[in-house]
Amino acid sequence: MHRPLGITVIRHIVDSQRLHPEATGDLSGLLNELIVAGKTISAEVNMAGLADVLGMSGKTNIQGEEVQKLDEFANNTIKKRMARCGYLCIMASEEEEDVIAVKEGYEGKYTLAFDPLDGSSNIDVNVNIGTIFSVHRRKSASGQGGLGDLLQKGSEQVAAGYILYGSSTMMVFTTGEGVQGFTLDPSVGEFYLSHPDIRTPERGKYLSANEGNSKFWMENVRAYIDSLKEEDKEKGRPYSARYIGSLVADFHRNLIAGGIFAYPRDTKNPEKPYGKLRLLYEAAPLAMLIEQAGGRAVTDDGINILDIEPSELHERVPLIIGSKLDVDEAETFLK
Repeated sequence: MHRPLGITVIRHIVDSQRLHPEATGDLSGLLNELIVAGKTISAEVNMAGLADVLGMSGKTNIQGEEVQKLDEFANNTIKKRMARCGYLCIMASEEEEDVIAVKEGYEGKYTLAFDPLDGSSNIDVNVNIGTIFSVHRRKSASGQGGLGDLLQKGSEQVAAGYILYGSSTMMVFTTGEGVQGFTLDPSVGEFYLSHPDIRTPERGKYLSANEGNSKFWMENVRAYIDSLKEEDKEKGRPYSARYIGSLVADFHRNLIAGGIFAYPRDTKNPEKPYGKLRLLYEAAPLAMLIEQAGGRAVTDDGINILDIEPSELHERVPLIIGSKLDVDEAETFLK
């Protein structure tokens, strides 16, 4: 079967590097290693039902959640792949309590924070899941990195993205110069550019929120969400409700089609008042992506996600993210 020639993700990364003569190629190499890890996880996800990797592993992660078998596989795949790639000084995973050291002698100049398999509670029902990643330049001078290298604002990220495992496998990422989307052709094992220069619509048409928790939201947040469900022909409302419960899947749909995702703080749980989403592994990388695509991301009290300096590895934040005009309007309620 004849296949049209396309731009592979590797070709795109190399071409982008050439536009910056000062670049050393380390960031390109780091992204290439993540691509290999993503392909490995994608193959396992596609075989999950046949390979006895669905279901619980019997372990719990730092969040107190039971670890799915595929979660564990994805986490180990990324750790092993990246520990000796030579581009990182330190790593952190949503699944692990402490920082993850790289192989001695292989220290590099970047850090990596990742959610190995976002949406894993949906694994057993075959819903889209994904790997989210965030890259910062190290703060320390050399050698093994430390916690301080990881605890940086989202605005200081040099790259962020995700690999979505669904009906097709897609990689969407930014290095601060727009957002590019690549789709995996499994017959040749290559990601091809399928969504160049992604721009999210200024105003959306989808509302993604777990409204089962709405009675525990702050009153102003509830008022905003209710406004999206009121008829307004000029703004294309009421919005259609679309909530999968897999952040990376909900975000991807809204990025492409336009919409807003809300996971506000939950007043019924004083021990975890800011919900379940983590700043380093989920909110910050997706905030970088949405801003590069023309959208916005804030907390439920109107603070720009990219301006938050994390104080701990597993810090949680409320998140409202999506089309620019929708987030702008949310702020009028939040403030």
